[in-house]
Amino acid sequence: MSVVIVIPARFASTRYPGKPLVELRGATGQAHSLIRRSWDAAMAVRGVDRVIVATDDDRIRDHARAFGAEVAMTSPACRNGTERCSEAVAMLSDTPEIVVNLQGDAPLTPAWFVEDLVAGLRAAPDAQVATPVLCCSGRMRKDLIEDRRAGRVGGTTAVFGKDGRALYFSKEVIPFAAADFADDAPSPVFHHVGVYAYRPQALADYATWPEGVLERLEGLEQLRFLERGRSVLCVEVEARGRQFWELNNPEDVSRLEHMLQQMNLA
Repeated sequence: MSVVIVIPARFASTRYPGKPLVELRGATGQAHSLIRRSWDAAMAVRGVDRVIVATDDDRIRDHARAFGAEVAMTSPACRNGTERCSEAVAMLSDTPEIVVNLQGDAPLTPAWFVEDLVAGLRAAPDAQVATPVLCCSGRMRKDLIEDRRAGRVGGTTAVFGKDGRALYFSKEVIPFAAADFADDAPSPVFHHVGVYAYRPQALADYATWPEGVLERLEGLEQLRFLERGRSVLCVEVEARGRQFWELNNPEDVSRLEHMLQQMNLA
């Protein structure tokens, strides 16, 4: 009953080249790279047997090995993190029960997000893929809307049915709501947390499919599953007072550093 976390990381990001090696300064004033902080987040998750950084770049490989990470060198042809995870898992001598894709741009991911995600997938034996969603406060919803108005790619949002199965994911803020919401009140918008848990066969199947139309338009890899008629289970997680954001643009560095300082995270 093994769980492996794979952290896909590439240097040649379209929006932010070299992003995994960008340094973020924490509450103590000490700076660590984005990939190091993502690895630290993965190492804090309970019940995980192995954490692997998957990259195609020698600079990321050398940097990750220097702080003690296990590294899998994958092909530059991988189009997204899910394909990179699939290739890394195919190199393992033993097939794990569950593979977690902890994307390397989400260093503030709390350990319980991943633990709850794995538990959610285990509790739904018919589910092949699961991903966490976080109910946005009114303030977080406003931040997402402001990012879009400013032309920045902010967080991803998700809508799902009563059974928790995803209906759609988008970089637009969905669902639309004409009403406003107080900063500290819940809103109908759910932030999609950039983590996935797969059963190995789903991951292997994904790598054999061509890129989907919606996947290409939105730039969201998980849409390939929906376009192929494969359901994605959305597992609601709780913030427990923690702030959460991803590093999507250079402007997000100061935002993440501010959050690290506010939460007193080194």
